[in-house]
Amino acid sequence: MRAVIVRVKACVPGALKRRVARWQERKSQTPAARHEARLDASGHLQSDAGPRACIDASIKWLARAQDESTTADGGVARHYSLMSGWGASYPETTGYIIPTLLTQHAAAAIPDAPSRARRMLNWLVSIQLPCGGFQGGLVNAVPVVPVTFNTGQILLGLVEGYRRFGDPRYLRAMHLAAAWLRDSQDVDGCWRKHGTPFALPGDKAYETHVAWALFEADRVGPGLGYGEAGHRQVRWAMTRQLPNGWFRDCCLDDPQHPLTHTLGYCLRGLIEAYRHGNDSAVLESAVRLAMPLAKLGLRDNGFLPGRFDANWRPTVSWSCLTGAVQIAASWFDLYAWTRETTLLDAARLANQFVRRTVAIDGDANVRGGVKGSYPVTGDYGRYEYLNWAAKFFVDANIRELETNVGSPAAR
Repeated sequence: MRAVIVRVKACVPGALKRRVARWQERKSQTPAARHEARLDASGHLQSDAGPRACIDASIKWLARAQDESTTADGGVARHYSLMSGWGASYPETTGYIIPTLLTQHAAAAIPDAPSRARRMLNWLVSIQLPCGGFQGGLVNAVPVVPVTFNTGQILLGLVEGYRRFGDPRYLRAMHLAAAWLRDSQDVDGCWRKHGTPFALPGDKAYETHVAWALFEADRVGPGLGYGEAGHRQVRWAMTRQLPNGWFRDCCLDDPQHPLTHTLGYCLRGLIEAYRHGNDSAVLESAVRLAMPLAKLGLRDNGFLPGRFDANWRPTVSWSCLTGAVQIAASWFDLYAWTRETTLLDAARLANQFVRRTVAIDGDANVRGGVKGSYPVTGDYGRYEYLNWAAKFFVDANIRELETNVGSPAAR
């Protein structure tokens, strides 16, 4: 029977191949995975514990992910899988977890948050490549080559680490990374030389999130061309936007149906470009991307489908929870500038939906963790709780608390 299945998978594309893969998955499914899949299939959601309780639980989950990393190096485990347990450390996301861990909210949840952040920083400095870039994928992935996107995300952590601790090692690593990004950029502003080997080749509009890191580096080390390089990329990315707000070349693996995760990266980069350069055209671009997601994409219960086509039609039945909270955080910021209540209402609704997918009691491996997809059987982070999902979930809920007391644009 096994040989037959292998032959079918080799010769039949598409739906049948996926059915065979799902059959094999069900055969190896753990009781925990089966239980969670059944709960989600029934439409079960938690009661909404509110932003503060969820921030606290998810920060504690991130600390556990650091402690449980199978590579035990100070980095944060990529995920907890209901099928296979904890994973190895992920340099990219460990980088941008650092600013979240250095918030007052994190210190309130786990008093050792600053020392945890330093462990992450020291590890990242130790694995920086001689060129200044950082590898893609997990720390034990091959090939080990410098990757534009991953370097940008780690740069965010290095900048915040230097601001907080003043350690010259972090400043040196920051300049090495920022200069490598600046100097490896194509003349039109796109980065093409050092794409990740773990995603579909091609231009990436969502590398506005790399540009954001250069804006932060420019604030620490002005006059070195970091900010200019970031704005070149953003101007290039804006050429990929359609009149209806949708972006071409904005996905890891399916540019015709981009993930809300990568649309969320793109949106955040545009917002930070406006914050850095005060260019009204950039703000307009961000609003054109944000409004269709709020008006056409979001359902009445706060569910945001995980992929959209160029006409803003959902193309999957599951939600990418990471993308939902990334976009919610940006909706809060855009509301502060535009006073568009559509954005504010959408942000609160999306946050509330994701909070209702998060357990704040029970098994410590999942308590405070955020699934890749809802339902958990969706194709993004299938059966996994992802460290970056928890990080962006914390950020979005912090934005909600900030909005309740004042303008998050003043950050």
